[in-house]
Amino acid sequence: MFYHVKDLQFNARVSKPDPAFATLLLEQFGGANGELAAALRYFVQAFGAKNPYPDKYDLLMDIATEEFSHLEIVGATIQMLLTGVNGDLKKAAENSEIMQLLDGKAAKENMIHQAMVAPQFLVQSAGGPAYTNSQGVPWTAAYINGDAQGDLTSDLRSDIAAETRAKMVYEYLLQFTEDPFVKETLRFLMTREVAHYQMFEAALETIKPNFPMGTLQSDPRYGNLYFNLSSGNAIRGPWNQGQSTQLGETWQYIEDPIKHVLETNSLLDQKATGTNKTVKENDSAEVQLGKMRSELVNMAAPIGPQQWNKPLSEDVLAVEMKNTNLNS
Repeated sequence: MFYHVKDLQFNARVSKPDPAFATLLLEQFGGANGELAAALRYFVQAFGAKNPYPDKYDLLMDIATEEFSHLEIVGATIQMLLTGVNGDLKKAAENSEIMQLLDGKAAKENMIHQAMVAPQFLVQSAGGPAYTNSQGVPWTAAYINGDAQGDLTSDLRSDIAAETRAKMVYEYLLQFTEDPFVKETLRFLMTREVAHYQMFEAALETIKPNFPMGTLQSDPRYGNLYFNLSSGNAIRGPWNQGQSTQLGETWQYIEDPIKHVLETNSLLDQKATGTNKTVKENDSAEVQLGKMRSELVNMAAPIGPQQWNKPLSEDVLAVEMKNTNLNS
């Protein structure tokens, strides 16, 4: 259940109209990394978390709802930046004031050029936000359809990446406006991306084990191999020497990948080195982890009558189920 409060979460303000920046800001309204995408991403992920991870369901729904609030802030800012455009375009029988303000042919042509890039502002929405990115490309569910994979450890990692991308878009947008009020709003929105990143990261850490993603384990023969596939001097770092960050395996640096592949029968004869894990142990871990995850879901949502809202008491639920059976 959603309840709309007319006041914005953050009181957005603008100093003066700026149609050009309003066009850029569309990126965070209907773009791939915008607020609409974020809200719907977390909203759809929450459904699968409802029973096995009720605490994460709460987190995802709370942040999804806040992202809808941010969509409202961005839309309100766009609308204020377009002050004057909407009303002037209603003067269909005469030249609008906005065209009179565009002194000279070059200025008018520039406005027409902007309209060609994002026609929603001038010839479709007549000066209001539209569900497109800054180039006028309509929002699509393809932006988020791959971000709900039915495994919360995967979803949360995707969310961390999404917050990173959104933060960077706001960071870049800040460089294209001189309006102190708009900067104030953008900095607030950017900061909330940083906050959400940390929330998702903390939530991921409460799920153990959470690596590798999903249930299946990595093959110990290949999980710590680093192939030197670049010419020139070899560059070494913690990504190809020492221990791996999550599994603690020792990186095996393959200096000559072609030679190594030929010597190992195209890796079919590769031995597990630099790790204390075996294929047999990983097979056993997969069975145990799969059983644990399955039991978690099945215990939280046993097969039978279902209802989304929690009943006031188990007695109430029993009465409702009895009445349902009597009426059927």
